[in-house]
Amino acid sequence: MNKTTTLLAAAGLALAAQWAAAGDITGTITLKGTPPKEKVITPYKDDVNCRNLTPETPTTRFYVASPNGELADVVVSVQGIGGKSAGASAKPAVLDQKSCLYVPQIIAVQTGQKLIVKNSDPVMHNVDVQPANDSGNPSKNEVQVPGAADLTFSFPKPEMFLKIKCDVHAWMFAWVSVFDHPYFAVSAKDGTFKIPNVPAGKYTLQAAHRKAGTVTREVEVKEGEPARVDFTLEAK
Repeated sequence: MNKTTTLLAAAGLALAAQWAAAGDITGTITLKGTPPKEKVITPYKDDVNCRNLTPETPTTRFYVASPNGELADVVVSVQGIGGKSAGASAKPAVLDQKSCLYVPQIIAVQTGQKLIVKNSDPVMHNVDVQPANDSGNPSKNEVQVPGAADLTFSFPKPEMFLKIKCDVHAWMFAWVSVFDHPYFAVSAKDGTFKIPNVPAGKYTLQAAHRKAGTVTREVEVKEGEPARVDFTLEAK
C-alpha cells in the first residue's frame, strides 16, 4: 500500500468514525394560545397581473399552524457548535416566486451556500435583499422578468431572518436565516423538524419564530442515538 492510499484510507476511517459518533435531533414545535387572525392581502386583489393567478386571495402567513397547534416555519438550530459550513459545495437552496408570493417564506442556508431564486410567474418581480446594516452581508436588488434565468445569491456571514422583498409587489416577503454550520432545520407544516448527523455532545438548541419569539433547550446527542427535543412557543 503506497503513501497516498494509506492517507486516503485513514481519512475514510476518520470520516466513518465521525459519522458513527453522530446522531439526529428531532422534535415537534407546538403553538400555545390563539394567534392573531391572518389578514387578507387586499392589494393583491387590485393587482391585475396577480389576482388571476390563484382562485383565492391569499392572506398573511405570520403563523402557519395546524388546528392542533403544530407550528411551521420555526428555525431550529444548534448553538455554539464548532461545525464548518459546506459553503458552495452544499446543495443549493431554492426560493420560488409563485402566484405573487415567495415560496417558502422561511428558509435557512449555510454561509456561502447558493440560494437559487426562481420566477415561476408570468409577472415581473424584483428580488430586493435587505440584510441588517451590521450583519456583514451584502444588499442586492435584481429585476427578474417572466422566463428570465434564475438568480443566485449567497451570504458570507451568519444572520437570523435576513429579509428579501419584492418592490413591485409590496406584500411579497421571505426571510433567510444564515448559519456557519449545517446543523439547523425549519419546521414543516406538521411542526416536525430533523437536524441530521449532529456530532455527539451536549448543546443548546434554539427555536426561533419571527412572531412567537425564541426559546432554547438543552440537548445531549449520544453516539449513534437520536435525541428528541420538543418546543412550545406562545402566540403573541
